[in-house]
Amino acid sequence: MTRPTIAQFCTGTLTVVATTVALLAVSGATEVFEIMVLVAFAVALGTLATALLITATQRRSTPRPSTLSPTSSAAPQPEYARQH
Repeated sequence: MTRPTIAQFCTGTLTVVATTVALLAVSGATEVFEIMVLVAFAVALGTLATALLITATQRRSTPRPSTLSPTSSAAPQPEYARQH
């Protein structure tokens, strides 16, 4: 797996921060253990978001064989008899 770009890293960080703030606001957690669980969930979600961005970028940058190319080596071309 390649290293994340700055944009992918920022997206993961933003996901962690936004998820943490939203979960803390909605849950009303006040104990340290509850907050740790919510933050751990947010970090896992941010890591997942970054990993999915990395794989999506790799998938888009991988060259695909063109199906419209007449010189495609995927299937052998039939040889036809020449008529004189």
